[in-house]
Amino acid sequence: MDWNLLGLSFITVFLAELGDKSQLAAIALSGNAKSAKAVFFGSVTALILASLIGVLIGEGTAQILPTRLTKLLAAIGFAGMAVKLLFFGGEAEEEEEAA
Repeated sequence: MDWNLLGLSFITVFLAELGDKSQLAAIALSGNAKSAKAVFFGSVTALILASLIGVLIGEGTAQILPTRLTKLLAAIGFAGMAVKLLFFGGEAEEEEEAA
């Protein structure tokens, strides 16, 4: 096993999930739920399943597309999300507040 890749993956995902919407959702659910264990195991299962799907899609994409093109598409996706949040993120909040 590649321990460096395992550690890098753990640190990257752990830091990305801190303060993320999924963590806030777990906090909100555990605040309203009678069983914190059920919220914990449900959250863990969801994160594991989401990670598994991401890894499978990434592995499949890497076998079809060249690595450079995969990185380029990922960069374009991240840039698109950044532009959307930067220029159109406020409109969604305003619509939610108006509703």
